[in-house]
Amino acid sequence: MSSESDTQPLAHCVYFTLNENTNEARQGLISACNEFLTDHPGTLFFGVGPRADSYQRLVNDQSFDVALVLVFATKADHDRYQVSDRHQQFLASQKDTWANVRVFDAFG
Repeated sequence: MSSESDTQPLAHCVYFTLNENTNEARQGLISACNEFLTDHPGTLFFGVGPRADSYQRLVNDQSFDVALVLVFATKADHDRYQVSDRHQQFLASQKDTWANVRVFDAFG
């Protein structure tokens, strides 16, 4: 296992399970992600969308509604994103819509 590096990209993957499993609720969260979580310094990739329901293999996790994937150039960029005003605004405006959130961070 490699050690954490300050120069490696960091993938920040977030899987949201919503209190209301409706298209309107999913689109509301996706819109909020686009408003608050795009264009942060050091972001190499941003993607957000609903679970791909058509994938029903045994290995496909069906326990979330919306996935958010950000790749940051460095761990420091990710850490700045976490405390940024826009990220904090996102959390404050959306946290009551979530039944569960799972976060997976990995170097790559």
